Amino acid sequence: QPQFVESGGGLVQVGGSLRLSCAVSGLRLDYYCLAWFRQAPGKEREGVSCLDMRDNSTDYADSVKGRFTISRDNTENTGYLQITSLKPEDTGVYYCHAGSYWGKGTLVTVSS
Repeated sequence: QPQFVESGGGLVQVGGSLRLSCAVSGLRLDYYCLAWFRQAPGKEREGVSCLDMRDNSTDYADSVKGRFTISRDNTENTGYLQITSLKPEDTGVYYCHAGSYWGKGTLVTVSS
């Protein structure tokens, strides 16, 4: 069973930055879209960004364009989400996803 383990979340002030990681085992990401989702308290889970491993194309939600960057370390089968210029509305649990698999998430809290 593939495993996705997110890390890197934490408490950060408005305007701060974090680098989230998603370590994947048991599944080669080469033919998938590695995606990040987030779920704010009391809200539905929403897509944040996706990296298509087949052609390295990326996509971002309008709310994070210019502030978030998705990437991958091919050798380590790990995905990353660099998040900058954080806003209070970025608070939530961030999940990585590929195929039909999800991690358990990492919490990002932005304090104002």
